[in-house]
Amino acid sequence: MKKKPLIILTGPTAVGKTKASIGLSKAIGGEIISADSMQVYKHMDIGSAKIKPEEMQGVPHYLVDVLEPDEEFHVVKFQQMAKKAMDGIYAKGKIPVIVGGTGFYIQALLYDIDFNEHKSDSSYREHLEQVAKQDGAAVLHDMLKKVDAKSAEEIHMNNVKRVIRALEFYEQTGQKISEHNEKERQKESPYNFAYIILNDDREKLYNKIDQRIDQMMEDGLVQEVKKLKEKGYNKDMVSMQGLGYKEILSYLEGELSLDEAVYILKRDTRHFAKRQITWFKREKEVIWIDKQDYAYDEDKIQKQILKILKDKKIIED
Repeated sequence: MKKKPLIILTGPTAVGKTKASIGLSKAIGGEIISADSMQVYKHMDIGSAKIKPEEMQGVPHYLVDVLEPDEEFHVVKFQQMAKKAMDGIYAKGKIPVIVGGTGFYIQALLYDIDFNEHKSDSSYREHLEQVAKQDGAAVLHDMLKKVDAKSAEEIHMNNVKRVIRALEFYEQTGQKISEHNEKERQKESPYNFAYIILNDDREKLYNKIDQRIDQMMEDGLVQEVKKLKEKGYNKDMVSMQGLGYKEILSYLEGELSLDEAVYILKRDTRHFAKRQITWFKREKEVIWIDKQDYAYDEDKIQKQILKILKDKKIIED
């Protein structure tokens, strides 16, 4: 069986994935699937730096603007939705281009990771959710450290959903989720893929992050979060834990001044970009494209990507 082609174009936040992905998709007749944990939500446009319809330039996008903010979105749901979108794209004779910065989602799709969804008993999960509510995320994270130190290192304390999932997996199987995922990661991908990471000089990237957040504030991020709050969306929801939303929510609830909220948002987004780069460095069979090596010339970068795709026989010469 000939493996189906798959292109992944990723990199840290604010590196310029959106623009590059449109140029690439137009050049090869590709269609884009978003691997972003925030752009999937409706009404969350500014804080998620969601692509605008006019920026799509006619390139079909999947998993953008499809869920309400109170709906659950996690890696298993992403995997299911993305596979369905891929089936549709392949049926048209086109190539799916996965674009976004959520490395765990990309890995799950690329290696078809089996998450062994144990649906049977939700009482332990409910207990953990109570622990998080009453005692805080740090206590939950310490519980994980005791049973699976590697997962605790990889999963940020504030990512309560993933901390709970790792603890639940250990409770149900007696196996560390980090070991399970490592085994799954050793699997061969069922796709003929190119995994391309756009990167930039750290200083430049951090400046772009700061500029982007200033622009978000100008574009009305506070008003966007205010509207979400008025609709009843709150910090208990996964969507409202996203960067840009939880900080502004803290401001609207009087916990922070606006200056403090913006400062924390910029700082935490820079930390997030750093964690993304660390994640991608651990992945196998990736191709790094450092923008400074191409003098920031978008045409040169696109030509290099097309050359990679031809070399890997993903597109014809």
